[in-house]
Amino acid sequence: MNVTLFSQIISNLNRVSFNRIVERYGSDKHSKGINSWTHLVSMLFCHFAKANSLREISNGLRSATGNLNHLGVTLAPSKSSLSYINHHRDWHIFKDYYFELLEQFSKTVRFKRIKFNQIQKKIFLLDATVISLCLSVFDWARYRQKKGAVKLHVLLDYDGCLPSYVNLTDGKVADVRAAKSIPIPKDSVVVADRAYVDFRMWNAWDNDRISFVIRMKSSVKYIVKVERELPPHTDQHILNDETIILENPKSYDHYPKRLRRVAVWDDVNKKTIELITNQMSWTAATIAELYKQRWQIETFFKALKQLMKIKTFVGTSENAVLIQIWTALISMLILKYLRQLAEYAWSLSNLLAFLRMNLFVKINLTEWLNHPFRDNSAADNPR
Repeated sequence: MNVTLFSQIISNLNRVSFNRIVERYGSDKHSKGINSWTHLVSMLFCHFAKANSLREISNGLRSATGNLNHLGVTLAPSKSSLSYINHHRDWHIFKDYYFELLEQFSKTVRFKRIKFNQIQKKIFLLDATVISLCLSVFDWARYRQKKGAVKLHVLLDYDGCLPSYVNLTDGKVADVRAAKSIPIPKDSVVVADRAYVDFRMWNAWDNDRISFVIRMKSSVKYIVKVERELPPHTDQHILNDETIILENPKSYDHYPKRLRRVAVWDDVNKKTIELITNQMSWTAATIAELYKQRWQIETFFKALKQLMKIKTFVGTSENAVLIQIWTALISMLILKYLRQLAEYAWSLSNLLAFLRMNLFVKINLTEWLNHPFRDNSAADNPR
């Protein structure tokens, strides 16, 4: 095998669809020798190698001089060239390519859901996370008096736990305000925390036949219409199951239909969690378990911040930050795709750690993914 692991990873990317996006935006018209593909490869190297600076990206790619052609790159970009294109090249290219890749990979492998095979609808987890920035350096990202930030609003597809929609906003934008502009597919399920309590938005969802399971705020006033029968003793964590209507006239005006309140005992945190839903036919245990799975989006945010390079940034402009975040999402998608292909039961953190140690090693990617601890030298170098 005369091709490095990193080159084999890059070969999984559809360059034809990427070129179509580049042509649509016209981003290579003034590329100054560093085209959009080289830019993408450089930023993916930044995340996979966890490079700390533009210099490390440039020097890291230069160290692979004999293998650059396998990456589709003719010349390793200099530090100044990377700085320029991160500042000037349209970040929407990388956003569009993320969704192109998601569609491509979804046709190749099946991103399976963990539970709820009995629910035929698509399940989405909705949440947001703040990415902190130093205000003295990123003065465009004012969040608080002495703190800067951008906020990542994500609609996570439960099948594979990958974002199906992402919106990057100012850090001050409220979660529920951003949620109102998210195009949630009809006949789907949305699971969210109490930051998304908005009766007018719920009514719009309900009109699109979207089922929702959301943690209830203590300030919500309601009238109990029906006390539902509690499940058998096997589900003792279900404390209440009620059909309700909203008591406050203004709230009722925004959502005049019946809702369901399910109170659940959280044995881990030793407290009661109240859930509200418009789904009347599922069991209380199913509703409780759906909300419990909301932590998958917290796990996604944690993995994104720990595994990819988005705690510190190699550029200071808004455009550079958005490019780095979108290429981090592309890198996470590639990582999950590779894990899905592998026969070996990789965790994301172990897979990335081993990839980092072997990025420029010349071994067969498929063999290595399936049998990482087997000596593949004989297979790669037959006599």
